Amino acid sequence: MSLATTATAGVRPADVEGWLRDLDLRPLERVERDGVVAWDLDLDGRRRFGLRVTLILDPALGLVCWAHYAPPIGDGYRRSYRKLLRWNDELPFVKFSLAEDDRPILSVELPRAGLDADELGLALARLLGVSDRLVDESAGWLWLGGKRPTGYGEGRSRNEPLLQRYEARLPELFQQ
Repeated sequence: MSLATTATAGVRPADVEGWLRDLDLRPLERVERDGVVAWDLDLDGRRRFGLRVTLILDPALGLVCWAHYAPPIGDGYRRSYRKLLRWNDELPFVKFSLAEDDRPILSVELPRAGLDADELGLALARLLGVSDRLVDESAGWLWLGGKRPTGYGEGRSRNEPLLQRYEARLPELFQQ
């Protein structure tokens, strides 16, 4: 399957699974309920590692890519909420929100029309790029006392080919 293959009449789960293979990504899990299929991925950016991303496909509507951005926000709720709203304003094509348990969620929504492997890859690279860009501002949410664990970020991203493929199309996230 080529990255240019587009599913316009309706995206099937097999399409998404083929696109993930094309992007050299392996889902951790696949769940199907009432015609909606979800896949869990564990992805690395260049600075943010182990980002849990869930893809949710409703063949009639499109695909949502959402990341468990951080654990539930416990303190400084108002300040944290303002930070999420500011990021929503500053960063195009992504949306921050709060789950019911106050966990920050980062998402990209892809409508069915034009959905293909390239759009999925671009969306995943966008999630990783945003997570990399905001890792320092998010440290207080991610790690106890805002201090990175020893050895965190010292390895190479498992998803470097994905990042390299899309970094030229996302210069606002990948060019420092």
